[in-house]
Amino acid sequence: QVQLQESGPGLVKPSQTLSLTCTVSGCSITTNAYYWNWIRQPPGKGIEWMGAISYSGSTYYSPSLRSRTSISRDTSKNQVTLQLSSVTTEDTAVYYCARSPIHIATTQRNEYDYWGIGTLVTVSS
Repeated sequence: QVQLQESGPGLVKPSQTLSLTCTVSGCSITTNAYYWNWIRQPPGKGIEWMGAISYSGSTYYSPSLRSRTSISRDTSKNQVTLQLSSVTTEDTAVYYCARSPIHIATTQRNEYDYWGIGTLVTVSS
């Protein structure tokens, strides 16, 4: 069974870099042809696709977040990492990692076949 688990600090100060890790079990992140996505949901708002890394290591970013976002992977640990720099209170959200069978930058939940439970990150001084 495929499982995804997000981890990282729950509180980040403004202007700092948010760093989260998604640990995947039950499926190698290099398995053809899955994509590993980062998605977030601010309080009271809809979900936002942030970016993804493919099975081959290619990365894709939301245009609105591209300048502040970096997604990487550690294949030896089967982990995908998100870094979001220069955070503000607007970046407060529940952050999810999710798998998709194709590259699709969508907010449609049913396009992702596996999700982590999510982790709340609060940006506050």
